[in-house]
Amino acid sequence: MKPNPTVKKLLDEVSKHIIGKKEILKMLLVSLLSEGHSLLEGPPGTGKTLIAKSFAQAIGGTFRRIQMTPDMLPADIVGTVFYDMPKGGWRLKQGPIFANVVLIDELNRAPSKTQAALLEAMQERQVTIEGQTLPLPSPFLVLATQLPYGGEGTYPLTEVQIDRIAYQIQVDYPTTSEEAEIISRIDELEKPQVKPIATPEKISEIIGEVEKVHVSEPVKSYIVNLVNGFRRAEEMRSG
Repeated sequence: MKPNPTVKKLLDEVSKHIIGKKEILKMLLVSLLSEGHSLLEGPPGTGKTLIAKSFAQAIGGTFRRIQMTPDMLPADIVGTVFYDMPKGGWRLKQGPIFANVVLIDELNRAPSKTQAALLEAMQERQVTIEGQTLPLPSPFLVLATQLPYGGEGTYPLTEVQIDRIAYQIQVDYPTTSEEAEIISRIDELEKPQVKPIATPEKISEIIGEVEKVHVSEPVKSYIVNLVNGFRRAEEMRSG
C-alpha cells in the first residue's frame, strides 16, 4: 500500500496552527483513520479544544463541543423527538453528537446514565432516538477529556465506556520556547484559518484503504501475545 499524500497534507496543515503538538497530532490522525476514539488528558489551557476543532476543519467536516455537567441528560447529547405546535406533528431534533469530530469536555462530570448515551454512538456509529435508529456522519471521531479522578462532582468512567476508547493521550503544557512562539503568534492562533485539505468522503475512502492493509500471521501472533501479557500483569485490573 502506497502512502496517501492527503494524510501528510492533513498533518502539515494542522501543525501550522498547533504549536509543539506534532506527536499528539500524529496519534489523533491514527485515531481518525483507524476509527478509534481518544481520551485527551491534561490540564486546562493546553489546546485540546483547538486541536479537535482544527482537525474537523482540515477534513472539511463538522465540529461540535459538548460540555458535560452533572445534570446533563442523554437527550442533550443524542437528540429528542418533540411536538411542533406551529406546524403540527412530531419532529426529530438531532443532538450535538451528529458531527464528524465531537469534543466531549470533562466526560467524567456526567453521570453514568448520560455517559451510557455515548456507547451506541462510539461503538456502532449510530444512535437510537425513540426507537428510530439514525446513522452518524462519516467519518466520526470522539475526542474526550476528563477531570482528575476523585475531584468534586466527578463520576468514574465505567469499564464499558473505557472499552470504547482506543487511545489515551497525555496533553502537557508547551515548553518555554513553544510558549514564546505562541505569544508571538497569538493574534493568528486565536482564530486559526485552517484550510480544508480533504472532504469527509475522501477521509472515509482512506479509512477503507487502511482496512485493506494485510496483517501477517507473525504480527497477529505478536499482538495476541502482547495483549495476553498485559492481562496477566498484576498491575492490570482488567484487560
